[in-house]
Amino acid sequence: MHPIVSKSQLSPNVTRLVVEAARIAEIRRPGQFVIVRLGPGAERIPLTIADADPVTGTVSLVIQSVGKSTGDLVDLAPGDAIQDIAGPLGSPTELIEAGHAVCVGGGVGTAVVYPIAQELHRRGVRVTSVIGGRSREWVILEDQLRETGEVVTCTDDGSYGRHGFVTDALRDVLDAGGVDAVYAVGPVPMMRAVSELTRPYGVSTTVSLNAIMVDGTGMCGGCRVSIGGETRYACVDGPEFDGHQVDFKMLSDRLATYRTFEQEALERRDACKIGLRKPTGAAATEASAAPTAAEAAVGSETVR
Repeated sequence: MHPIVSKSQLSPNVTRLVVEAARIAEIRRPGQFVIVRLGPGAERIPLTIADADPVTGTVSLVIQSVGKSTGDLVDLAPGDAIQDIAGPLGSPTELIEAGHAVCVGGGVGTAVVYPIAQELHRRGVRVTSVIGGRSREWVILEDQLRETGEVVTCTDDGSYGRHGFVTDALRDVLDAGGVDAVYAVGPVPMMRAVSELTRPYGVSTTVSLNAIMVDGTGMCGGCRVSIGGETRYACVDGPEFDGHQVDFKMLSDRLATYRTFEQEALERRDACKIGLRKPTGAAATEASAAPTAAEAAVGSETVR
């Protein structure tokens, strides 16, 4: 069991849980993730390791509540526990050793670029972070990123920072010259836009793919993506890839496969929470458990 040490709200639907996981905290590296299972019968959910403290033996998991299983996780309180946390999984981020790197985070994706920015800063790389959200309340981890370098904040509605998308701010940074690498994590359309923007500049661009994922070890094949026309598995070959080689259309299509099942699972959960109906027997089991691969497919967006 992995007790919850602390809980904080980063944005209206993004929660940070600090959880005891000493072995993972000792060896995790930027870009890696864990597979979390709340308890018996629950869905296996991939979550990025947003931070770790080897001294206290804890890891920070940043969770976007969008479905049944992520809702169950963010309902936890300090003193509660997660039964299983497997990891660290995935390949660590390939980081430059010198120069200027730009870390681009959209929404909850900012939690993924944060450990990347930390390690780049530790290596002596100049870091500029460009982060965004729909409005001010959706911008996360700004203060923490300022400890690694310059931060440019963007909001869609102009309520905070620069009015516009992260790609608008990134274009200005690229035009200024001297950028050696871009690391981008966020919604698929954002990562695709960043990759297309950096292509004519010839700047290396790494994106982290939130593919369908169940076991996290390459056995199920659910997380397959197309990179440069070849099949790769996000859980073992990634989750980070060259953004200029990613087939984003295929990724988007696969992420939408189980959207209807996910919505149904969320509706059952919400109905039970507010007491509209109280299932019993087999129905109760269905309402309390995740629909395995179906919800796992859409649950994989909780990685980013």
